[in-house]
Amino acid sequence: MQKKYKISFPHIGKCHIPVKKIMQTLLGDNGEVFAAPPITKRTIELGAKNSPEFVCVPFKYTMGNFIESLEQGANVLFQIGGDCRLGFYSEVQDEILKDLGYDFDFHTLKITGGNAKGVYEIFKKMNPKLTMAKAVKALALCVRTIYAMDGIEKYIRQNIGFEVQEGSLEAIEKRFLVEIEKAKSMLSAGRIYKKYLRQLKKVPLNKPADRMKIGVVGELYVLMEPFSNYFIEKELAKFGVEVTRFITASYLIFSPQHNVKKILEQSEGYCSYEIGADGTDSVAKSVVFAKEGYDGILHLKPFGCTPEINSIPICNRVSEDYGIPILYFSFDSQTSETGVKTRLEAFYDMLLMKKRGKAI
Repeated sequence: MQKKYKISFPHIGKCHIPVKKIMQTLLGDNGEVFAAPPITKRTIELGAKNSPEFVCVPFKYTMGNFIESLEQGANVLFQIGGDCRLGFYSEVQDEILKDLGYDFDFHTLKITGGNAKGVYEIFKKMNPKLTMAKAVKALALCVRTIYAMDGIEKYIRQNIGFEVQEGSLEAIEKRFLVEIEKAKSMLSAGRIYKKYLRQLKKVPLNKPADRMKIGVVGELYVLMEPFSNYFIEKELAKFGVEVTRFITASYLIFSPQHNVKKILEQSEGYCSYEIGADGTDSVAKSVVFAKEGYDGILHLKPFGCTPEINSIPICNRVSEDYGIPILYFSFDSQTSETGVKTRLEAFYDMLLMKKRGKAI
C-alpha cells in the first residue's frame, strides 16, 4: 500500500503559494502539501526554545515552523539551503527535531543554483507516476507565478505610501493571491497578473515628484519574511516613502543579474571579491541606490550574520563617498518592536531635515 505523505515547509513571505502549488503537483494523489501555520509569537517561542542560543534568527523562525508543521501531522519536511550557515540548517534541525521525538523525512533545496533533477528524483520516489513532462510543466507554472507575485509586490511596495484611500492596494493584492493560487497554466497566470496590475494602476495615488525614496538591502530571509523584521517596509510607507528592494524570489532564483560577476561590477570597486551569501549584493545595491539619488538606505540582517557584518564597513564607505545615510538593523527573537519603530521614525526625521536642507 502506497504511503500517504504530508509535506510541509517553512514560511518566507508569500513564497508558500507557488511552492505549495508545485509540490502538490509533483506529489499527485499520494498525499498533501501544506505550508507551516502562519508565524505567530508561539512560533518564535518554540523555535528559540529548541535552537542554539546564538544561532541566527532564520534558524529559530524556521525551527518554530517545523515544530508546528509536525504537530499538524507532517511526515516530510523541506528546508532551503543557501551559501552561508543556511546551508547547514537542515542537518542541525533534523537532529534537534528527532531528539524531540518526531518521526519524519528531511530534504534540502538550494535557493540558488538548485538541482532540478534532484528535486524530481525526490518526488519520483514519493509519486512513481510522476513524469518529467509533468514536472517541467509544474516548474514553468511555478516560475510564472513567482514572477507575477513579485511584480505585484513591487508595485505595491513602491506606491502603498501614497494611497488616497488606505488599504486599497492590499485589498486588490488579496484578491490577486486567491486567483493566482488557482491558476492552472502559465497563460492563465499571465492573464491574472495583467488583470490585477491594471486594477492596481487605477487606484488613486497622491505621489509627489519630490517624494522621499529609500532602498532596502540585507540578508534574504529578514528582507523577505516581514514578520521577522516587524513589517518594516509597511512602517516606512506610513511616512509617505517610496520603498525599493531588489532581493525577491525571482531575483534570487532566476535573474541573470544575480551572479557574482554582475554584482561585483555593480559594486564598482568597493568589493574585489565575493563577501559571501547576500553581503556582496548589499554593497552593490547600496551603490545603485546612491547613484540613483535615493535619500537613504536600510540594511537589515539577522543578529550574528557574518556576511552582512562584513558588508557593513564597506557600506559605510559607500555612505561617506555618496553622502547617503544608511540605518542598520540587526534582528533576533528578542528584538524590541518598539525600538525598531523608534529608530525608524528618527531616521525618517533626519532624512526629511537633510532633504529640506536643514542642518543635522
